[in-house]
Amino acid sequence: MTKAEVAPVPHYHGHRERLRLRLREAGEAALSDYEMLELLLFRAIPRRDVKELAKQLLVRFGNFAEVLAAAPERLAEIDGLGDAAISELKIVEAASRRLLQVKAKTRQELNSFAELLDYCRAAMAYAEREEFRVLFLNKRNVLIANEVQGRGTVDHTPVYPREVVRRALELGASAIILVHNHPSGDCTPSTADIRMTEAIVATAKTMGIVVHDHLIVGRDGHTSFKGMKLI
Repeated sequence: MTKAEVAPVPHYHGHRERLRLRLREAGEAALSDYEMLELLLFRAIPRRDVKELAKQLLVRFGNFAEVLAAAPERLAEIDGLGDAAISELKIVEAASRRLLQVKAKTRQELNSFAELLDYCRAAMAYAEREEFRVLFLNKRNVLIANEVQGRGTVDHTPVYPREVVRRALELGASAIILVHNHPSGDCTPSTADIRMTEAIVATAKTMGIVVHDHLIVGRDGHTSFKGMKLI
């Protein structure tokens, strides 16, 4: 091939390097949501401009976190987003959860549960179905275990107070914190949430186990039963 026949370098190659450089030098705060998505898509889609695809994902799902949390089958509905790109997005989502989980486990005192709440929100807030999680604590309010006790439908998860307390006794826990998500994004406790919490509190009390709080997490924040004086 002669010099004249050398194929021109696609315009997006320079754009990709500029984005990578900006991330390294200025950090993620210097990039918009669609630019962060572009960086994730570069590896899976090496020979195509992905800017419009990134913007399309944001239009469809709402924000960066919603894109990462979207179910693979919903991502597959986006034209041009193949299996490799979907895998890249899910890998990053999993890595984010793992990072927050490690941070939570290395700061286990109750007064530093902001990291644990961050992890729970990352793991649960964007899920399409309800999930019920229990945090088990010892007498010094140090985390023993963080376990999913049940998964349900879009608006209900079956929870059995005796099973929650049984597990607490197995682990030697003196206190628990309940956490579940509302896929709708509205963190207002339902009547069923309140009744279920009251049942767990009553059952736990008979065994000398304290329920410190019940947190509902959603896309826009969280609600504390203790803060609402429901516990």
